[in-house]
Amino acid sequence: MRADERRVGFTLRELEVLRALVETGKATTAAQRLGLSQPAVSRSLAQLEAELGRTLFAREKGRLVPTREALAVNEELGTIFAALARIADRSATKRRSLTGTLRLAAPPTIAHRFLPSRIAQFTKDNPELEVVFDVLSSDALATSVAEATHDLALTDNSPSHDGVRTELLLATQAVCAVPSRHRLADWEVIRPEDLEGEPFISLTRRHSARAAMDRLFERAGVRRRIVIETATSVSAAEFVREGMGVAILNPFPIAHQLVRGIEVKPFEPAIPYRTSFLLPASKPASPTTLAFMEATRASLP
Repeated sequence: MRADERRVGFTLRELEVLRALVETGKATTAAQRLGLSQPAVSRSLAQLEAELGRTLFAREKGRLVPTREALAVNEELGTIFAALARIADRSATKRRSLTGTLRLAAPPTIAHRFLPSRIAQFTKDNPELEVVFDVLSSDALATSVAEATHDLALTDNSPSHDGVRTELLLATQAVCAVPSRHRLADWEVIRPEDLEGEPFISLTRRHSARAAMDRLFERAGVRRRIVIETATSVSAAEFVREGMGVAILNPFPIAHQLVRGIEVKPFEPAIPYRTSFLLPASKPASPTTLAFMEATRASLP
């Protein structure tokens, strides 16, 4: 038997147990969700750890805390379980479009510059579905999703909230935006020391990336001359276009819109961004939610 024909030793049930434990943190809750006994959940976890040769959970104060290995495996499972949900629901989907209500939320930049065309297409494909779309600050998103006020949110913040779970959509790295006639416009790469004394457009301190960026410049011993603090990447880019200064931005989702009057350059050292879906940890995602997530992934270049 060739290596690529070898069958994996773990089962779908064991992967379901892993996913439920990551989302709930407790064997009893995971067992209730899956309709299993707690010993069956423990056996499945032990079998999966043995098959993978990795410790997947640490036990702390009565909770199962996923290791980095467990989180990495769970992230890979997102698209697999989305595909399984589509297969299970395929016959019904062929007969009729999705119905009911899908409640979505996003912060301003993603809400205005990325999601409208995706929501429009999804609604056209499912004319019996009602979509409620709210624009919220990044701070409010996690609470809203945790309380199940919204079925799904999309953000490039990294919330630490027990009530939500995340599914990665896209990983990017920060870029430096400079006016087209700026002295740095022809440089191939821009580094912190290149921005010493430069007028700087900064995102406000409520953004999760702001603290990391401040620390980076502090470690480099570089003093920026912050002339404007603004709430969104879109407004920061507009200030750059007006020649007010330079800005370090997440290129998603506005990079393709930064054309006239702005040059976008790689920035080093890398500042990573992760744009992720947020879902309530208290319940499994509905077929409609999973379908929208898959459609959004499929829409990326």
